[in-house]
Amino acid sequence: MEDRNVILSVKDLYVKFRVRGRELTAIRGISLDLYEHESVAIVGESGSGKSVFTKTFAGMLERNGYLAGGSIEFEGKDLTKIRRAKEWSQIRGSKIATVFQDPMTSLNPILTIGKQITSVILRHQNCSEGEARVRALAMMKKVGIPHAEARFDDYPFQYSGGMRQRIVIAIALSCQPKILICDEPTTALDVTIQAQILKLIKDLQKEFGYSIVFITHDLGVVANIADRVAVLYAGQIVELGTTEELFYDPRHPYTWALLSSLPQLAQRNAKLYSIAGTPPSLYSEITGDAFAPRNPYALKIDTLKEPPMFQITPTHFARTWLLDPRAPRVEKPEGIQNIHEKMMNSLHVSGGQVREN
Repeated sequence: MEDRNVILSVKDLYVKFRVRGRELTAIRGISLDLYEHESVAIVGESGSGKSVFTKTFAGMLERNGYLAGGSIEFEGKDLTKIRRAKEWSQIRGSKIATVFQDPMTSLNPILTIGKQITSVILRHQNCSEGEARVRALAMMKKVGIPHAEARFDDYPFQYSGGMRQRIVIAIALSCQPKILICDEPTTALDVTIQAQILKLIKDLQKEFGYSIVFITHDLGVVANIADRVAVLYAGQIVELGTTEELFYDPRHPYTWALLSSLPQLAQRNAKLYSIAGTPPSLYSEITGDAFAPRNPYALKIDTLKEPPMFQITPTHFARTWLLDPRAPRVEKPEGIQNIHEKMMNSLHVSGGQVREN
């Protein structure tokens, strides 16, 4: 990664929320570099901080949330220092765009599709209404809307769920942003449409050259879209590596648990694996490893002291005391050993496809 340019750099970020007189620390010291033209997946259970983390890139935190520390460097500017809405409007949409989970919450039901795309173009681009229409139609065609001219003046309810999500992608890309944040954009769609939307996002990345931050709780999706994966737990990155490293050489017990939960690895007539227990409360200060109470491989030190981020390879890091040279040797669970072979067997049975690297 050293030969690629860093487009966005997060250093020691803390995000807190004021909730009914109490303070919740949602993001706890996250550092992450995003490179040009790459795809990074942010994975973890609900409540791990995935969406909160990426909302800080575009100044979209809820009113009761605030940045309590750290920096986010983008184009020579620290985004944590921005206070005025006008400054955010010059970044949000034009340079950093977001595709959300449910397209109907992103689209205005009483405006035509064409109007919604052209309004974004006119806001951020110096062009006439006629030029904006031409650009909007071109983008509709790029995202795969058939008969774009005839559908330009249709309303969102006249589009299917998959087509609405294509329109949301068209709006997000209409000003050719440098970073595209995809916040679980396929969760509300059926499996066949999911695959089409993922392929569309990747295909358009080759044309427009944007970097992707893809938020998901589904590790099965990660294999098809990401170059690197950051695993979040309780507001921290607990493992970071290339997709191949995370799938074939995972080192954190939480990553082991997430992989073990993949439906593709379930044995016939056997109960699907689930992670015991619940994440810790983020209202209180966490002592030691946040995952320790749910970790069957926890060491005594896990309850006393937070582990550092250990480097495994130049691109692979994990925050677990099991990587300390003094720790006992622990093998990853049998269920995720030979994971590639097991997933391939599952795909042969289901008739699916897997990305080959």
